[in-house]
Amino acid sequence: MAARVARLSAFNMASVALGLVFLYVPIVILVIYSFNASRLVGVWGGWSLRWYVELFNDQAMLSAVWMSVRVAFCAATAATVLGTLAAVALSRGGRFRGRTLFSGMLYAPLVMPEVITGLSLLLLFVAVDAGRGFWTVTIAHTTLTMCFVTVVVQSRLNGLDRSLEEAAMDLGCGPVQAFLAVTLPLMLPSIAAGWMLAFTLSLDDLVIASFTTGPGSSTLPIRIYSEVRLGVKPEINAICTLVIAAVTLVIVAASLVSKLTSAQGKSAAPL
Repeated sequence: MAARVARLSAFNMASVALGLVFLYVPIVILVIYSFNASRLVGVWGGWSLRWYVELFNDQAMLSAVWMSVRVAFCAATAATVLGTLAAVALSRGGRFRGRTLFSGMLYAPLVMPEVITGLSLLLLFVAVDAGRGFWTVTIAHTTLTMCFVTVVVQSRLNGLDRSLEEAAMDLGCGPVQAFLAVTLPLMLPSIAAGWMLAFTLSLDDLVIASFTTGPGSSTLPIRIYSEVRLGVKPEINAICTLVIAAVTLVIVAASLVSKLTSAQGKSAAPL
């Protein structure tokens, strides 16, 4: 029996190792080749920072980066506000009329193919004669990411002990004051995690942005995709490496927030 457990354990470890190799070796190769001195992507020419220098002199690429950051920041902020309000309504609103329809429409982007979402938003913007650019992409990304924020915040709210709010109201607080003084501080880690998730999803999106963007407002994924179709340049390896570094920092921050949320959840969970 012990030998069987050991064999299963070895098999599991080998499976995990193969999975990690499959996922991360291409990323490691990309990062290494971003420091390649050769102009040919597949030929190693020694270590160099020349493509990072070229990247910071490429105004079109930097403009796409700045566009993506602005869109992601605005979309994540709007999605966090709207998603938090939606989570509060679903968690604290009881069985109000239209709850099923509201929750169904709210969670639809989670399962809806992005092509359909992007096309429907494009038709909407054309119907209202809205010029496609920064704000249309921001609205589209808000629509995409709001449901993710709602899921994160609602799960946190459902795990809180409502007797804490009731105790605050027994001590003289009104419902709004009790929510702001007791519940909102406990929700803040999940709200921050939802914002970071929305920011990352917006920064990464290509499909919906390609439907809703316009001339002069290309995001970074669109810019990279348009250049890759003509051949991979070493400069693209450099910008991808910087994006990987930025996303890694966001993941580490989200992990720390998640641990903080878990710790607070244990202290606030009902016995």
